[in-house]
Amino acid sequence: MTQTAKVRLHTGKVNAAERAAAERGLRKAAEHLLGVSRQLVPIEEGTLERSGDPSVRPGALSQDGLRAAVSYDTVYAVRQHEELTWRHDAGRQAKYLEQPANTERPVMAEILAAEIRRALR
Repeated sequence: MTQTAKVRLHTGKVNAAERAAAERGLRKAAEHLLGVSRQLVPIEEGTLERSGDPSVRPGALSQDGLRAAVSYDTVYAVRQHEELTWRHDAGRQAKYLEQPANTERPVMAEILAAEIRRALR
């Protein structure tokens, strides 16, 4: 005698949990990047450093998936970032966001992956 079993897959719930975890992971990864970049940002009065902000818009999709951003919001943020000839205090530098975005990529990917793994347990 053959027995059959019915299996219901609630992929909608899994997909929703995965997406929420991805958004949380992206926020944590962006906060990590902000923390590392704040250690490099040129500092005189601290205004530029304090203007740093990580952002993930819940539910926001780009053509190739979710996106997070880290930005510094002063009138001189871009110039400070790009001007390689300016002198900075020890440990501070131009490319204060680009450099850690490249070097911290594996760490940020692991932060994201860990958040998704936790959600799918």
